[in-house]
Amino acid sequence: MNIAIDGPAGAGKSTIAKLVAKELGNIYVDTGAMYRAMALYMIKNGISPDDVASIEEACEHADISIAYQDGAQHVMLNGEDVTGELRTEAVGNMASSTSVNARVRTKLVSLQQKLAERTGVVMDGRDIGTVVLPNAEVKVYLTASVETRAKRRYKELIEKGLTADFDAIAADIRDRDYRDMNRKNSPLRQADDAVLVDSSDMTIDEVVSAILDLTKKA
Repeated sequence: MNIAIDGPAGAGKSTIAKLVAKELGNIYVDTGAMYRAMALYMIKNGISPDDVASIEEACEHADISIAYQDGAQHVMLNGEDVTGELRTEAVGNMASSTSVNARVRTKLVSLQQKLAERTGVVMDGRDIGTVVLPNAEVKVYLTASVETRAKRRYKELIEKGLTADFDAIAADIRDRDYRDMNRKNSPLRQADDAVLVDSSDMTIDEVVSAILDLTKKA
């Protein structure tokens, strides 16, 4: 069984997808991490998010794969484990810009589809149910209010001992939502056959349970 979980930034897709995959014994594929790895490649090579020609040329030289070690997912960029470098604001903003590029998406979507053909997967991202896995047995659109998502990000940064500005985080989330929903290629939207799950007032366990219930009905 393939499960597609889509939704905006900060909705908790990765956390939920990992737990659902563990419960079902499926492979978790963090597509957002793959796009972030591509964005990191651009940053490491000094490429501007506005330089379309350079982005399209460079993406052909980025080899991105997923490996599992002791049950944990590791994202490999040209043979280097870059998992620990993917969750910065700079990488997230670059990913939001580069992920709209058709050539970048074509390369990564092809890899993601091949993974799903080989085994049951749980994938989360922006266009899994609409583009990557249109035939997934279960599709979920996971969302939460901007305020809720900003609070979660703020708390995460503070717990890491970093400086955080709640208003700036909320503004960044709104801007990213707008870009994701209005991009030309594969904009973020709820698939017609996806179930809407708003996690604003739900615990992680409640969200996981709701999705597992959907798999039992599929």
